Amino acid sequence: MGAGEDAAAGNGTTKAAMEVSSSPTASTTTQAAPPSVLRSVLLSYAYVGIWISLSFSVIVYNKYILDPKMYGWPFPISLTMIHMAFCAALAFFLVRVLRVVSVPTSPPMTPRLYAASVVPIGALYALSLWFSNSAYIYLSVSFIQMLKALMPVAVYSLAVALRTDSFRRASMLNMLAISAGVAVAAAGEARFDAFGVTLQLAAVAAEATRLVLIQILLTSRGMSLNPITSLYYIAPCCLAFLTVPWYAVELPWLRAAAAASPAGLPRPDVFVFGTNSLCAFALNLAVFLLVGKTSALTMNVAGVVKDWLLIAFSWTVIKDTVTPVNLAGYGIAFLGVAYYNHAKLQGLKAKEAERKAAAMAVPKPDDAEAATRLLPEKDAGGAPGDHKN
Repeated sequence: MGAGEDAAAGNGTTKAAMEVSSSPTASTTTQAAPPSVLRSVLLSYAYVGIWISLSFSVIVYNKYILDPKMYGWPFPISLTMIHMAFCAALAFFLVRVLRVVSVPTSPPMTPRLYAASVVPIGALYALSLWFSNSAYIYLSVSFIQMLKALMPVAVYSLAVALRTDSFRRASMLNMLAISAGVAVAAAGEARFDAFGVTLQLAAVAAEATRLVLIQILLTSRGMSLNPITSLYYIAPCCLAFLTVPWYAVELPWLRAAAAASPAGLPRPDVFVFGTNSLCAFALNLAVFLLVGKTSALTMNVAGVVKDWLLIAFSWTVIKDTVTPVNLAGYGIAFLGVAYYNHAKLQGLKAKEAERKAAAMAVPKPDDAEAATRLLPEKDAGGAPGDHKN
């Protein structure tokens, strides 16, 4: 992870400085290195803390708004459309007005590329958000986090099916262990709702497909989008797709609720929905900070910590029922996810070592020229034993 790599680099710098400690410059370097390492470590933990806090806040906030027993706005598509409209407007302002980030130019986002790449990703993103937000109406926060442990299973299975990853027996056994743990957690769920579970599993499948398609449709073509440019392109597309289920599913509900209530349909509170949308946008920026300054693997590990915090919060504050079987099942899934992250880390280290070894094996042009110049000198000087005094 990023903090560990920075620490290792700092230790190497300090050691090298100690070897030449006779010079004043080396002494200064030795004294300056530890604060730099400490600062990078503290910044990494700060990015992790910001992401966990915002992700935690968005999940609990959405639960508060959608749960009929809390705020009581059981219209997940409408809530998601508000999020997407807010994010699209703010992303447009940051990209086109303030020019905080620039749009990709290599390759440029042409209408053909947008239709072939962004539109399918936007459609899947709309499905993922719709299903996941709908699940909060039927399931507890703790149980939803347990079901989300299936994400590595879905991503790996799709990657193998679409041949973007290779089949490995150890990885598949790991996926089966995670699935078994989630199944045990589901068997011990006190508020099990089949429709809610179906919604959450559909959300996991849609999100996993979106992640694999990003690799196939965007990353493989050399296009890299940070969260702001991602929202700039994807949020309007997602908003357009959400209007279809909103018109077919939620609009009749909204009309029926307005007709059934003498006072009419309660208007959404501007402060509640505004701050909720702002938290959702800030979460995307936090993802950019966390992945950009550390690594995607750091975010995966931080996600495991966040899930345990949400389970504890759901149990102690929201008063959701968490059974021992729940915890035992999620414990099994947690070990599987932890091993999955460990295996990914080892794979990244192996690739980095191969890359460095390949770079070291290629001779530099300067070295080749120096070797060429030295060869005639050695030939002219003869062997050491041929010199006569």
